[in-house]
Amino acid sequence: MIDLRSDTVTRPTTAMRQAMANADVGDDVYGEDPSVRALEERSAELLGKEAAIFVPSGTMANQIALMLHCRPGDEVIVGRGAHLYYYEGGAGGAFAGVQFVEVGTTGLFTAADATLAIKPEAYWLPRTRAISVENTHNRAGGRVFPSADIDALADLAVSHGFAVHMDGARIWNASAKLGLPAAEVARRADTVSACFSKGLGAPVGSALAGSRAHIAHARRLRRMLGGAMRQAGILAAGALYALDHHRERLVDDHRNARRLAEVLANSPGIQLDLASVETNLVIFDLVDAVGDDYVARAREQGVLVSAIGPRRIRAVTHLGVEPAEIEEAARVLASNGRSTKR
Repeated sequence: MIDLRSDTVTRPTTAMRQAMANADVGDDVYGEDPSVRALEERSAELLGKEAAIFVPSGTMANQIALMLHCRPGDEVIVGRGAHLYYYEGGAGGAFAGVQFVEVGTTGLFTAADATLAIKPEAYWLPRTRAISVENTHNRAGGRVFPSADIDALADLAVSHGFAVHMDGARIWNASAKLGLPAAEVARRADTVSACFSKGLGAPVGSALAGSRAHIAHARRLRRMLGGAMRQAGILAAGALYALDHHRERLVDDHRNARRLAEVLANSPGIQLDLASVETNLVIFDLVDAVGDDYVARAREQGVLVSAIGPRRIRAVTHLGVEPAEIEEAARVLASNGRSTKR
């Protein structure tokens, strides 16, 4: 099978498995796991923050950030279809006690969009207390959030006393696309999450980075959420290996995604805007075929993709897919664009 459902389906490479097997470990709840400490220090350095904490998932990293910046009843401004709102099982309301207001039309948004969503200070209204940007934005097709818009949003947040959180699950892809260090991409964010299992191919884990004070509080919140781990260095070693060996190759995934998109954009029954394909996600619409039927037909021919709407399909390139497999996947996906109904 050629699996293009997500960049989370990768498996650890042989070298990564070896690094994990040889990891120096200790009890991280006591702060005694040297591999976890090394990963946290490396993550903070790469993301340009004072400190970082290793957590089991990007969802937990994001929820901790919400709990750091908000109180129950507060409101958070996000882009349309943001992972925080759409893919985290309602955790923002259940754990952080916040509600979200979606702005913009594509997942990306501007300071002007956010300004319209800010609630005035009144005891009968929710308090706007944070702005979250997703970079790259999943449901927007892996789009990179423009740096100028992030700067303007950060200026807006400062003027109102809000926090800025960057959901950087795929910040490494944004960094590769822009040709900038991840620290520069996250420069204006008070906190930033970064995933090791998306794109980089590690089996588990994310980091949340921010000020020393924020991360000290985050350790308590991680414990409350059940994310404190013991000999987690076995997992941290995989993430460290990924940071050192798999970031530079992300441009290969972007190249493969572009090639797939070019074929699909010229295929009958498929609508795809090539300008929307910036990193490793390819999202396209079916003219008359049904999404679930299309996915089933592709599976029968050895290609796995995801339906993210009635006629909308997502394909994701990653470490486990070679150029020759992209060519085969493109052939299968292009040939299935027309409806099979008579």
